Amino acid sequence: MQDLKIHNTLSGNKELFTSINHESVTMYVCGPTVYGEPHLGHARPAITFDILFRYLKHLGYKVRYVRNITDVGHLLNDADEGADKIGEKAKALQIEPMEVAHFYTKKYHESMYKLNVDTPSIEPLASGHIIEQIEMIKKIIENGFAYEVNGSVYFDVVKYNQTNNYGILSRRKIEDLMDNSRDLDGQSDKKNSVDFALWKKASTEHIMRWPSPWGDGFPGWHLECSAMSCKYLGDEFDIHGGGMDLVFPHHEAEIAQCCAANKKPAAKYWMHNNMITIGGQKMGKSLGNFITLDEFFNGTHEKLDQAYHPMVIRFFILQAHYRSTIDFSNDALQAAEKGLLRLFNGIKALNNLKSSGTSSVDISLLKSKCDNAMNDDLNTPIVLSHLFDAVKVINATHESKQSLSSSDIEILKKLFNKYVISIFGLQPIEKQSTDSELNNVMKLILEIRSNAKERKNWEMADKIRDGLNKLNIEIKDTKDGSNWDYTK
Repeated sequence: MQDLKIHNTLSGNKELFTSINHESVTMYVCGPTVYGEPHLGHARPAITFDILFRYLKHLGYKVRYVRNITDVGHLLNDADEGADKIGEKAKALQIEPMEVAHFYTKKYHESMYKLNVDTPSIEPLASGHIIEQIEMIKKIIENGFAYEVNGSVYFDVVKYNQTNNYGILSRRKIEDLMDNSRDLDGQSDKKNSVDFALWKKASTEHIMRWPSPWGDGFPGWHLECSAMSCKYLGDEFDIHGGGMDLVFPHHEAEIAQCCAANKKPAAKYWMHNNMITIGGQKMGKSLGNFITLDEFFNGTHEKLDQAYHPMVIRFFILQAHYRSTIDFSNDALQAAEKGLLRLFNGIKALNNLKSSGTSSVDISLLKSKCDNAMNDDLNTPIVLSHLFDAVKVINATHESKQSLSSSDIEILKKLFNKYVISIFGLQPIEKQSTDSELNNVMKLILEIRSNAKERKNWEMADKIRDGLNKLNIEIKDTKDGSNWDYTK
């Protein structure tokens, strides 16, 4: 196994990765809440941890990767009170909540397929693990870290913090949290404003509900992931991943729940990808800058200049380190499209390359640089920069400005296949001409044909016309000049 270092949010440092079981890796990643169209914010964690999943397998590990689907319990504004996001959507559409969940889960899977994101080993539904969640609540109550009030069960953060560290992941102090939420005191059944729900009593209008020892209700959002991760990966597992916005309170609460129930903090390494912004602003429906993945793929959003192939979106995300913010713009995506095309043109040229003698560059050094960058907390942009250096060498060799031995050509082929195809999951695309580009090309062709007619070169003019006819493009000559149109 190579020495892979990953940034552990728990310690705040890069650490050498060592799995609990040396031959296998256990990994849990928070998946989507399926109440709306998948968007760019869903794509980033999916792609980030897909890269990790692929790379760990490349290193020789057997990986069990669990990514959940949240289909109940995630309330509006990520709160402990109020309506369920999926339930509210169901009411608005006058359909069953599980119809909403199924429809948007299917949309999510379709988008992930287009982005070439591998399916996880297990994809559990929160609604399918109510029994496990109830059992975990029982253990937390038995260990003295939760209490029941009027049919709801809350995690006692203050009591937990007496023997544990609530805030260990987010570096927050409980005193500051309590000071910032004093205005909630007396407005709920909680003992303390910092406590959070493990089980909520269902109000009359709440659609999704299950029987429990505390009455009909539904699980808390934070509890779901703790119950599902422990069920499939054990009380201790290697990696827990998700977006940076989940560090607090979601992941902080998960650690507390697992410690309270099992006396173990669950994951050894906590990894978080950063956010995607649009024009420097966080993407959100309220800001009017919310763009779904389908809108990117089809180019139907007003902020988009064109449609973008899913591989362009994937490449765009890989161009930034997963812990860095990415700012979306049409210019950035168009540059990503050009970069992706250049990369695959380089691969095409490499596959047609013949040895030109002894290598004039050290290909083994280039390979080592790629490996070192990948082992340095999955530094995909640095790996890509080295691969583009290799493309320069390939192009220079093709133009006889440099030389490559046959063995180095084979090393480069394996290097590109390893990173571009196997680990980065990229696939070649064909650049689609936009209407404006096609109009410019046709304008030039008609001008050339017009010049030929002025010189009475009828053979050339007819050849251009007939050639375009074979491409289903009809030239129409008028007294004011020539124009064109598709014949079908």
